[in-house]
Amino acid sequence: MTHADLVFTGGPVFTANTVRSRAGSVAVKDGRIVAVSPRDLSELVGPSTEVVDLRGRMLIPGFQDAHVHPVWGGLDMLRCDLAEYARADEYLAAIARYVDAHPDDEWILGGGWQMSAFPGGTPTAAALDRVTGDRPAFFPNRDGHGAWVNSAALRLAGIDRDTPDPADGRIQRDAEGTPSGTLHEGAMSLVNRLLPEEPLERLTEALLVGQRHLHSFGITAWQDAIVGSYGDAGDPAPAYLRAAADGTLTARVVGAIWWDRTAGLEQIPSILERRDRYRGGRFAATSVKVMQDGVAENFTASMLEPYCDGHGHFTDNSGISFVAPEILDEAVQILDDEGFQVHFHAIGDRAVRECLDAVEHAIARNGRGDNRHHIAHIQVVHPEDVPRFRALGVAANMQSLWATYEPQMVELTLPFLGSPRDARQYPFGDLLRAGAVLAAGSDWSVSTPDPMAAIHTAVNRTAAPGHEEGEYDAFLPEQAIDLATSMTAYTAGSAWVNHLDDSTGTIEVGKYADLAVLDRDPFAGPADAIGATRVLQTFVEGERVYAARDA
Repeated sequence: MTHADLVFTGGPVFTANTVRSRAGSVAVKDGRIVAVSPRDLSELVGPSTEVVDLRGRMLIPGFQDAHVHPVWGGLDMLRCDLAEYARADEYLAAIARYVDAHPDDEWILGGGWQMSAFPGGTPTAAALDRVTGDRPAFFPNRDGHGAWVNSAALRLAGIDRDTPDPADGRIQRDAEGTPSGTLHEGAMSLVNRLLPEEPLERLTEALLVGQRHLHSFGITAWQDAIVGSYGDAGDPAPAYLRAAADGTLTARVVGAIWWDRTAGLEQIPSILERRDRYRGGRFAATSVKVMQDGVAENFTASMLEPYCDGHGHFTDNSGISFVAPEILDEAVQILDDEGFQVHFHAIGDRAVRECLDAVEHAIARNGRGDNRHHIAHIQVVHPEDVPRFRALGVAANMQSLWATYEPQMVELTLPFLGSPRDARQYPFGDLLRAGAVLAAGSDWSVSTPDPMAAIHTAVNRTAAPGHEEGEYDAFLPEQAIDLATSMTAYTAGSAWVNHLDDSTGTIEVGKYADLAVLDRDPFAGPADAIGATRVLQTFVEGERVYAARDA
């Protein structure tokens, strides 16, 4: 009898398959699952077999994050990382400490601030000047759709009261029209094009830092939502290729090549060339990222009706569709025909509709394929468009953590959406009932990459323990989804989106042993404790890539 290399026993197993069968033991040989059983599989244990006693804790398929930015997240951790703070004074104190500790840095770089910490969501250059001095500073916010800059950065970029807003962004100004220190969307490029590009060694270090962080949350695969030149960090793809070549890339990664919204169809040959070049080991860039709109908090999410003014009256602004619908239709049709998956960013209901329309156009021209297009974020979806996800085979890529009351939602979103649009946010329950494929991701470093925190919010529509920012009721609780569905979305659903479902995403014989051990069975406890669940161990092809101290 052939003995296993690794046997898990003594605890529940969440298989994430369609039957959702419960098992108690899993055996691994040569990186693949060779047995899944309710009994102990002791006959597969030999002298060299490692036995992991779950002691009542749960074994699950490795989580897969369908929308994440690990290289940027790693860079944030290496730079002035503001993610752990929540108030303006905390941000400024952290920046001051960083400035003192890095006297030779030409630029002061960091990020991770949240809009709710500042009046109107817009910090000022004057405040930043007090801690940065004459060195230019550039700090994107947590969602990456705005940046806080100081006066030195504005001067270097030549941004003054006479500088026009770019077509895809806005310069925040004071009452006299003078730029005040916040740049929205495309206006960020006026400064970040001046930043020194990070060398490959630094990007590779950031990737490995990010990978360790994701593994600590049980994540074994992901889709990097932007590879290509975007922002100040440089292209992550060479870092992935280097790590894949030297064996340090332990995760499975699909890269989504950035669609340059300032260009048109002429960029497609370059995208095709990069798909061929961006492939090696566990990395392949087989998706294309189209950012169709911005975010609701700065009024750039693309809406079917205009935003309100905070008093229930419509304004003349309905957001920005970054790619003209006629160009989007043609681009998606060509990309679909070339076998690409399209990974859309759509926050507003008009953007969601434009993305669905583009897929419908592609199907009409090309027929139905298996490219598995998906729309990420889906904050506001018109009810008429909910059933179209199923009808068109478009996956709903949920960032579940955002579906909760918190200061940014209460102060910067709800007053400006108005009714009934404010009740159409993050309609995961409606999408599930309509039969849509659900996948899940974090958008880290926008928010924590912890899948259990996001799953907690998907189930409860409240913030997970440790993530609360005040006392709030459940947010649109009729849109909650059950625990098994949310867990499956974060495993099998994202594996399906990543075209990895034939070998990962569920615990079944023949699949890779990409697995995670939780510190409890979240099904056995109260729903309001789901988010307290931690990951103790993470395995890729049966090799341990993370272990907590108390594992």
